[in-house]
Amino acid sequence: MKLIGRSSVSLAAVAALTVACAGGPPPQKFEELPSAEELYQKGETQVAEEEDGFHWFLQPDFSEAIETFQDIIDNYPYSEQAVLAQLAIADAYFKSEKNEEAVSYYRDFVELHPEHKQVPYAMFQTAMSYYKQSRDASRDQTATHEALTHLDRLLARFPHSQYSADAEKIWRELRTRLGEHTMQVADFYFDQKEYPSAADRYRELLNEYPGLGLDADALYKLGVCYTRMNREDEANKIFQVILENYKGTDVAEAAADLVPEAQ
Repeated sequence: MKLIGRSSVSLAAVAALTVACAGGPPPQKFEELPSAEELYQKGETQVAEEEDGFHWFLQPDFSEAIETFQDIIDNYPYSEQAVLAQLAIADAYFKSEKNEEAVSYYRDFVELHPEHKQVPYAMFQTAMSYYKQSRDASRDQTATHEALTHLDRLLARFPHSQYSADAEKIWRELRTRLGEHTMQVADFYFDQKEYPSAADRYRELLNEYPGLGLDADALYKLGVCYTRMNREDEANKIFQVILENYKGTDVAEAAADLVPEAQ
């Protein structure tokens, strides 16, 4: 009798639990994750919509697109869309003026996919991310040096890529900026009558940044430094070089005034 009583109680409890469950909410269904192709298309649409709604006084916000592209990387890590999503995230940061984040993704892409056809693009964009951070010749040139480093790598590895022409143009612009920066430092020492320090900078400019339109002026000022340092023979040699190579220029006329034989 005791066993029957216990069984009855257990059956009653199970029946009650079953009724309670039957009256509860249905089990939650998990939404099926879109394919990598669908997610990539969604991300591109989000980028396009943000660009279409962009106003010059507002910074575009690609955070939703970045999340979508990151979903591809997280859920489909071995797909081609995951590879392209890395570039898409880098581009989104680049367009948002978040250059440090853009550099990180572009460089990771090059390191992780060294044989991918988009490597030249990623290398160029890395340089452009630094280029956008570079400043004029009177200010710190750290970003300028970084941009040049990555342009050098691109031109050395892919000299005939579709980005080479633009890379060479920007390379020359940044090299000129570094030359102008060195000239400004040299001129500062020159104005302070610190001629040995000024001469060092003028020589640096001539050795490191030749052929950028700064040579004649740097040579003349280097010759003047040598004159003020009582190194007349070296000064005269420099002035002769100017007379031979820059005839008819203001610099040549100024050099002629300092060379006894030319007077």
